[in-house]
Amino acid sequence: MKWMIASDIHGSALYCEQMLAAYEREGAERILLLGDILYHGPRNDLPEGYAPKRVIGMLNPLQKDILCVRGSCDTEVDQMVLAFPILADYALLSLGRRTVFITHGHVYNSAHLPPLHPGDILLHGHTHIPACEEYDSHVYLNPGSLSIPKENSPRSYMTLENGLFRWKTLAGETYREYFAGNEM
Repeated sequence: MKWMIASDIHGSALYCEQMLAAYEREGAERILLLGDILYHGPRNDLPEGYAPKRVIGMLNPLQKDILCVRGSCDTEVDQMVLAFPILADYALLSLGRRTVFITHGHVYNSAHLPPLHPGDILLHGHTHIPACEEYDSHVYLNPGSLSIPKENSPRSYMTLENGLFRWKTLAGETYREYFAGNEM
């Protein structure tokens, strides 16, 4: 199965639309959203194309394709308008003998680890900075942000297929890869 992994849309219809075009181009079967879907948050400027109601209209028809975890800007009010669950603090994905702990990053992160076995993967957004860092205790992956990238990083997402994580620009250009092993 091929997954598209994205984070931090922050209500930008412009970049949500580009993400969905990439989803179609990738031929992915599922979208994994790492939170911060509709609201931009008090520390961020409004992203280009800010139109949360349009984002709702684009994502709700894909409700069966979306797995989402709660971001630091996601609330119960957002859940009232979105047709797929968004309020889970984390999700787990089995990747062979490794577990991928999926979260937004504002609660669990490399400074405050969830329970992980050595080699497990901590996957989160929140920082708006793409990352691939290997530690003795875990591997930390971050797709970056679609709408408000930081530290001169590109607007980006990831794909996961057959144990291979790929970081891609919204135009679809691969700029980093990490092989986590074969899926089971």
